[in-house]
Amino acid sequence: MTYIRDHPLLVFALSFFALTLSAWIGASISKWQRTLITEEREDLGILEAATLTLLGLIIAFTFSMAVERYNQRKNYEEAEANAIGTEYLRVGLLPSADVAKVRSLLLNYLDQRVLFYTASDEQQLQIDAQTAKLQTELWSSVQASAVVQPTPVVALAVAGMNDVLNSQGYTQAAWWNRIPVSAWGLMLVIAICANVLIGYSARNPKAKPILLLVLPLIVSISFLLIADIETPRGGLIRVHPENLLSLSQSLRPQ
Repeated sequence: MTYIRDHPLLVFALSFFALTLSAWIGASISKWQRTLITEEREDLGILEAATLTLLGLIIAFTFSMAVERYNQRKNYEEAEANAIGTEYLRVGLLPSADVAKVRSLLLNYLDQRVLFYTASDEQQLQIDAQTAKLQTELWSSVQASAVVQPTPVVALAVAGMNDVLNSQGYTQAAWWNRIPVSAWGLMLVIAICANVLIGYSARNPKAKPILLLVLPLIVSISFLLIADIETPRGGLIRVHPENLLSLSQSLRPQ
């Protein structure tokens, strides 16, 4: 399921196939049943309306969850850039012998954070390993300075480095925060039921069979958009490290 939701086009293709098949099954069942009387058709209409309303609410709720997670990833990217930029300045409070070393490490760390957003999934393991290594070196550097010169001024640089390391953890947690599989499953089950009812209630599905494709297409497009926004790297709508790139350019004047 994780692989499928990381590829929005695959979500669209599979959902469109499943929902179209559901509508066709509903129409096939209706063909073998007797003609519905007026009272039965009215009851079926009420059931259709309730199911479609519930489907619309579930889609809207899930879309809201996806947008919220996307905004969270954007906010943490901005917060991470601010933390690194602030610490780059605070490093000047350390003993002069350590300033150049720590700032060089920070610049390398900034490059890895940019790659975290722009590199492919295959490169993430290497990026994560390099990021963890740089975090250890950064903390060791400021820790050594704090031990040698434990002053309130140096403590500011140490606190700033703590913010840098924490911001990366918050960012990673936001990327792991995905829409639950159970929510996807519930949405799909309700969509299948709605399409079965639409196919079953069609008065003459053979006359205009293309009409049975309308609801599957609309719902599949909704699933595509939700999956695109919700997946961090698999879709077209992604969080671009604009703040990190801007910070990198400002710290490396041409």
